[in-house]
Amino acid sequence: MLSDLVPAWPAVGSLAGGAGALALAWAIRDYRGRPGVDWFLGVFAAQATWCLSYGVGLLVSDPALRLLSEVATWLGIVWTGVAFLGFALEYTGRSDVVRGRLFASVVAFGLLSTGLLVTNSVHGLFWTGFESDPAFGVETVSYAFGPWAYLVVAVETVLVASAVFLLVDTLLSYGPLYRRESAAVALSPLPPGFALVAWALALGPVPQLQLAPVMFVPHVLLDAYAFGRAEMFARNPTTSRAAERTAIDDLTDPIVALALDRRVVRLNPAAEAVLGVDAEAARDRPLNEFVELPVAVGEDSEGDSAPDEAASDADGSRETVESDAAAGAGRRTYAVSTSRLTDPNGTHVGYTVVLSDVTERERRRQQLEVLNRILRHNLRNDAGVVRGYGEILRDRLDDPELVRMADAVERRAGALAALGEKAGTVELLVSDADPVPVAVDDLVASVVADAREREPDATVESNAEELADGGWTTRVRGDALRAIVENTVANALDHHDGEGTEREDGEAWVRVSLRREGEGEGGAASDGTTGDASGDARFVLVVEDDGPGIPDHEVEAVESGRETALEHGSGLGLWVVEWGAAAIGAEVDYADRDPRGTRVTVSIPVVDEE
Repeated sequence: MLSDLVPAWPAVGSLAGGAGALALAWAIRDYRGRPGVDWFLGVFAAQATWCLSYGVGLLVSDPALRLLSEVATWLGIVWTGVAFLGFALEYTGRSDVVRGRLFASVVAFGLLSTGLLVTNSVHGLFWTGFESDPAFGVETVSYAFGPWAYLVVAVETVLVASAVFLLVDTLLSYGPLYRRESAAVALSPLPPGFALVAWALALGPVPQLQLAPVMFVPHVLLDAYAFGRAEMFARNPTTSRAAERTAIDDLTDPIVALALDRRVVRLNPAAEAVLGVDAEAARDRPLNEFVELPVAVGEDSEGDSAPDEAASDADGSRETVESDAAAGAGRRTYAVSTSRLTDPNGTHVGYTVVLSDVTERERRRQQLEVLNRILRHNLRNDAGVVRGYGEILRDRLDDPELVRMADAVERRAGALAALGEKAGTVELLVSDADPVPVAVDDLVASVVADAREREPDATVESNAEELADGGWTTRVRGDALRAIVENTVANALDHHDGEGTEREDGEAWVRVSLRREGEGEGGAASDGTTGDASGDARFVLVVEDDGPGIPDHEVEAVESGRETALEHGSGLGLWVVEWGAAAIGAEVDYADRDPRGTRVTVSIPVVDEE
């Protein structure tokens, strides 16, 4: 028999249960302040009081001490359920309920029960007929349950069942993220709970023996698993509930909710698109696996997250990070804002990282920066040349080089005028404008006609006039598209050096061709405008010339997105093309042409008029 192998085994088991509760309380003491921890400490305190008092009482034969131990045992019973419900509410992100009237009534019941317990000798509401009734070699007692004792057992059962329901609901709601922790803690109250009910109903061959304290041994083991192996307080459900309150799924900005250890708890659909990962796949993985943020999230002075609280250095931090957006939208720039995530009680439970799309803002900043540098550099230098030649002409009207200098003045003045025109185009591109239906073939034909009129000695070939009527319309910003076509053609003509290979005399030659590629159905407009893009359909504009080619540093300046002091463009033409393409979601590619010249390819999205 068990009593032969382990003398006084009910007392040993009860004391073991109490010791285990104290050990777990000691283990989680460093996590005080995190959601549910303080209440969990209260649970362990009540359990330890219950188990240790009952275990000691089984070894005490003095009637007064035995009665005192029984009172302490009932104190543990009363407060275990109250504390366990408080833990479940706060751990699952419902700390506002803990501060409400309903939970206050639960605490009031505990206080009332405590008062009635210590005064039981006056009214007998807890028990009557208290007497010694030894069993299995220990000092068990028998007494008749009073109405309040039955009420306490019933209420405590309801409180524990409610707490278990909350934990199971968390398991079902948040899937695998908290499954192990919630399952272990939800199962742990069942062994002592059933034992308590069986004792209150006097079930079993030895009804005076309460086995609930012994059943706290498996209870403690399950709690130890939840805290130790499953990292119960490293990530808890209150982070997800706090994230839910922000209604992040309804926001267009990408939002990521992180636990205190900087692992992903939740992504909204916009964040899934930006990070290129499904929310389920990203959950419980470090955020830096998907994007390297320029700000430290929740790190203390030693670089690790503190168990009691995290540093607030990152709160409100705003830096920028680039990421590939959805297909066809190109690379986007996001401002990163990091803030603390708190539960209803104001406890720090994680972080919210918001990625605000500032691509247009950064593009406009870039445009103004480049425009400012180019205008200051080019206009200052060209104006200086004009002024210098003017002074020379004034002083040397009879000089033989007068004609050459006058010609230089005229050319420089023309360059200044052209630069001013491009600056005006940039101003238009910076401003907001709505997309409109544009017949691309007609626009290209118009630009070619203007170029031929402006440069009658140049050869400007085009297939735009020969295209079939209809089918060449897209809904984009007409001013931006015209700026692209005009500047690609103008750049080819203006920078020709008279040494071309297509004409016998080497003078300017340009060929402008337009074609359509792709006939997909549906899809979204890549420029972010209203209307539906026709799948992968694009109008492809190709402008070729046999000039000297575009200098590498010019293309590098545009592709890098920054006009530096050492790599300043000689004009605004390439920048106008770049910004115009960005405004309509087009793509521009520069390539060398064999045997000489440049080929500029512009891919224009086809957007339905509707």
